[in-house]
Amino acid sequence: MEEQGKNRYHILFYGQVQGVGFRYRAYHAAAALGLTGWVKNLWDESVEMEIQGDTESILRMVHQIGKSEYIGIRDVKWKKIPLENDSGFHIR
Repeated sequence: MEEQGKNRYHILFYGQVQGVGFRYRAYHAAAALGLTGWVKNLWDESVEMEIQGDTESILRMVHQIGKSEYIGIRDVKWKKIPLENDSGFHIR
């Protein structure tokens, strides 16, 4: 299933990313940009996300999340993964 211009990434965020509204900012940014996927907190205080859409919108979303004065992204690990059929963006 290859859709023109769409990519899907598995992203791990490290730093001050839990307890600061990260997942809710991600949810609202994804909805505004028409992106699909999910986001969840991990046991090691990082945040995991799968996000699908055009790369420019995905980069814009990550930038919007990082603009919060409460969120402190120290490191991000990206990996391109196969596209999936999902609708909307969900908090897990």
